[in-house]
Amino acid sequence: MSIYILFLLYFAVISLLAVILTFYDKRAARKDAWRVKERTLLAVSVLGGSVAMLLSMVAVRHKTRRKKFMVGIPLIITAQVLIILLALNHSLAVSHYSVTNDKIGEQAKLALVTDYHSCDYGDGQRELLSAIDMERPDAVLLCGDIFDDRLPPDNTLELIAALSSRYRCYYVSGNHEFWSGRADEFKDALTSYGVTVLEGESDILTVRGGQIRISGIDDPDTDRYASRSVPYAQQMEQLSINADTEIYTVLLSHRPERIGELLPLSPDLVVSGHAHGGQWRIPFILENGLSAPNQGCFPKYTNGEYFFGNTELIVSRGLARESTQVPRLFNRPEVVIITLEGIR
Repeated sequence: MSIYILFLLYFAVISLLAVILTFYDKRAARKDAWRVKERTLLAVSVLGGSVAMLLSMVAVRHKTRRKKFMVGIPLIITAQVLIILLALNHSLAVSHYSVTNDKIGEQAKLALVTDYHSCDYGDGQRELLSAIDMERPDAVLLCGDIFDDRLPPDNTLELIAALSSRYRCYYVSGNHEFWSGRADEFKDALTSYGVTVLEGESDILTVRGGQIRISGIDDPDTDRYASRSVPYAQQMEQLSINADTEIYTVLLSHRPERIGELLPLSPDLVVSGHAHGGQWRIPFILENGLSAPNQGCFPKYTNGEYFFGNTELIVSRGLARESTQVPRLFNRPEVVIITLEGIR
């Protein structure tokens, strides 16, 4: 049963309860019988039965002279509508992070794009492209699940064609590329557009004379599904052998919960996605969200910055919208812009 059906069932039940309580309390008032407490009626309204309760009270002329209800319930409805609009706001956000390090020469700007899942961002993917173009990044980091295992790849290919014609692009796989059974095909398509596909490898990005090492590793599901990629452990070994602590290193790795095994590689910055921001977030209360893949309930690494000694982890909430069966709550999809600066 989908989450949408569960929501509808909940509101149907709470609305029916609101109607029953209203009609019962009206009848009890006439017969001088046991009454429903006013705080109970208001509580049912707050829990989602406000519209049904207000309509029922007007229909049977119950408590229509009580400001607590005739003013209070419309205020509750207004607050609930505003909360729903904010909670279900899926418009694109752009989040900025600034990183300083004495290994960095000239300033560089990186756009982190993760968990796109072939979703639709308008004609020609204009909404997403415009947000990236406004930032004028020096490179775009495609950190896994850019394709989806259920949605067709058309939107992704349209996006990649545009991005690769404007920016240097780097890609690592996510679990959904392997789930699709088309990981190799997708990598070939990206390579044909000039995207650098990283499989336990590194590349030097030169920005205004300064150098940044961009490393990347396949999603661990490379070991579970048939593809031409080398095993995950072998990719880790390659990165370890070729590590260079003299140059600032950015490591692309789809899954943030694997940070512990990446730290021995001594990257300066790890960028990830996968967690979708914890899916259901409550601002200032449940910032990391309710649940994330491979982290379970109350996950640790879902969005923002995390620090592990000399290594920083930045996790994007990702861009998935219509591809998710569970809607995002207080969790706008995002593009992350990372500005790298040297210490002056």
